[in-house]
Amino acid sequence: MSSVDSLLSFLEFTYIYWKLKFFLMHKKVRLTALSFVVLLSIYANAQSEFLIGDALPDAPILSERGDYGVGVQALEFVNKNQPDILNIADGKAPIYDRKITVEAWYPATIPNGTKEIEEYTQVLGRNGTEGRPVVPFTFKGRALRNAKILQESKKYPLVILSHGYVGSRFLFTYLAENLASKGYVVVSIDHTDSTYKDAANFTSTLVNRSLDQLFVLNEIDKLSQPESGSFLSGMVDVSKTGLVGYSMGGYGGLNTCGAGYSEAAVGFYKSMTGGNTALDERTMSSKSYKKMMDSRIKAFVAMAPWGMTRGVWDDKGLAGLEVPTFFIAGSEDDISGYEKGIKAIYQGAINSDRYLLTYINARHNVAPNPPTVETMQKGLNIDEYLRYADSVWDMRRINNVNQHFITAFLGIHLRGEDNMEYLDLEPNANTGNWKGFKPRTSVGMELLHETPITQN
Repeated sequence: MSSVDSLLSFLEFTYIYWKLKFFLMHKKVRLTALSFVVLLSIYANAQSEFLIGDALPDAPILSERGDYGVGVQALEFVNKNQPDILNIADGKAPIYDRKITVEAWYPATIPNGTKEIEEYTQVLGRNGTEGRPVVPFTFKGRALRNAKILQESKKYPLVILSHGYVGSRFLFTYLAENLASKGYVVVSIDHTDSTYKDAANFTSTLVNRSLDQLFVLNEIDKLSQPESGSFLSGMVDVSKTGLVGYSMGGYGGLNTCGAGYSEAAVGFYKSMTGGNTALDERTMSSKSYKKMMDSRIKAFVAMAPWGMTRGVWDDKGLAGLEVPTFFIAGSEDDISGYEKGIKAIYQGAINSDRYLLTYINARHNVAPNPPTVETMQKGLNIDEYLRYADSVWDMRRINNVNQHFITAFLGIHLRGEDNMEYLDLEPNANTGNWKGFKPRTSVGMELLHETPITQN
């Protein structure tokens, strides 16, 4: 344990000590010294048990973990012969092999007496730029590293998680662990050139986000084959894949699922790269684009997708989205925009059966884990904290609500579950008494729904 960790542990224990002591004094309760020490130990342990992803007392019903134990492993892939966007010269990109790391969570057998606890390593900073050095820290989750995957007669549906710019594969552990406990294989991508550790020029993200998502789907498909030798062999049904994208992950996910980029988007990209054409084939005007649509993706969750306010899609592009989609947004999103951003995408996706969940007064961060104590140290750039936090909403609350609705939505489209009662709701949470929410807790949200125009 580092000196910083030791200090934080001491301060946390001191806080708990005085909090308990003042409570007992207020209640005029007298205890022997030994009794007080025992009670303090019990109280401190109880306080430390809550981990990222756990359900708060007011969490909606489907946020509860499922019945499966959860294992976790890292996987390394190489996407060969890709355009090296960072080294474009005179509009031409050399070819290179693009390395991709993913983290996989899955239903697992947890041996008796073994704690289902994992320490994930995340980092502060942004590739050492902006005076923000890369500094590792750890946080706990409920999974067991390298646990044996649980063998069942049926294969598990696949869910792919795609972070924003910048981000990491550990940005949504609350969601990954939760879905794996309910019978999904979940893989979260570290998008090269777009993580906290290696953040590089934005042009790489513009081109590679959708390509990374499709590449990872294909790699998991290979590993799921009977003779692959992988722990995933014979265990994953990639024909039932859900894609979850946040911010730039949502930007790429919309394109992956049929919303081709506009000519304006291509022009914006070319102006940054001396005329490079790498984005051309992902536009609605490309003859090959529609042929690239992947029918294995049956559902899409778009959390604060970026791009609409920059002209990335036009009406034709948004109409190309036919995959059922669940949008999640903050009404005060100052990164992707709301009325002219995320909500405009929702309104324009006329051929998708789609929902829009809005957290009233929230900004952009409707997807990440909550901030940890390491992000709250004095002297840090405030963005270390704000990359996880919202200034109005408790992120643990947002996490629980996301778990609830994403469980319902993916359950319908990937598992054939009858979850419509949790989505067929009065739009205004304040007056709707939403199904699955405890009394007095469905407040501050809105849920809209539109069916494809061909069904109207």
